[in-house]
Amino acid sequence: MINYPMTQVPTLKQLKYLCAVAEQQHFGRAAEACFVSQSTLSAAILELEDILGVALLERDNKRVRLTAVGKDITARARQILTATNDLVAAACAAHAPFSTEMRLGVIPTIAPFVLPVVLKHIRKTYPDFKLFIREDLSAHLIQALHAGELDVLLLALPYPGERLVTEHLFYDDLVVAYEKRYRLHDEDRLLVKDLKNKELLLLEDGHCLRDHAMDACKISTADVRIPYQATSLNTIIQMVANRIGITILPQMAVDAKMLRGTNVITRPFDEDNIRRSIGLMWRHKSPRQEEFQQLGQLICHALGYDD
Repeated sequence: MINYPMTQVPTLKQLKYLCAVAEQQHFGRAAEACFVSQSTLSAAILELEDILGVALLERDNKRVRLTAVGKDITARARQILTATNDLVAAACAAHAPFSTEMRLGVIPTIAPFVLPVVLKHIRKTYPDFKLFIREDLSAHLIQALHAGELDVLLLALPYPGERLVTEHLFYDDLVVAYEKRYRLHDEDRLLVKDLKNKELLLLEDGHCLRDHAMDACKISTADVRIPYQATSLNTIIQMVANRIGITILPQMAVDAKMLRGTNVITRPFDEDNIRRSIGLMWRHKSPRQEEFQQLGQLICHALGYDD
């Protein structure tokens, strides 16, 4: 066996920077994600390559690529970072629930409608609990969860993910929103089939509300006309207000007065199970599982879903 003497070992910070570059494939964006300067991040990566004695990245003027060994080292780095975060989580689990800190990821079609009420309740009930929030798309949040950058996610289910635990909390009905002069349907009952061939405004790909709405309604893009796609519900509502089309909104957005000041009204479907499931997701071996379940109970209580 050949021994390779190493006077230094990589730091967790260097491994974190490497994983950020691998994810972003760009030094500037990786530095921004890590809240450091690009020069600091670049220097740390060069030092890591010097310590390991291998080139981890291929650099050119347009993009950054992992070398073959860089891909292997990055995969191992992610495992180390996740294990390190689980180590910290094990220590947190030894404390009383909600007495330390937690990093929560939330999707944009839930965060503005749920968090104000939930955070107010948490602050009042557990004043020492530090809850750090990241709002992003489901796919990005799951990447951060696997990397150990987040502890638990609040999102719409189902959503695919390996080695993850999910727990349903409550259902959120989906309703049709349209400008009050828009000729939607004359009869009292609104059925999914009434959406056929209508101009349906949706969020762009990557937003799970789009997929959950279409799955719940059992419709495809071939059943409707999609004149525009948007990155936010606010933009869609303004389009609806100008009679460009109709949309499907989560009831929690309506309850949060998102339509206030517009001429947009809503109608529920006269059919069952046109809704999405809201729940939590965490790594399957997290030692804080019991605390996450208690967080779910806390969220339901704050929103009035525990009756």
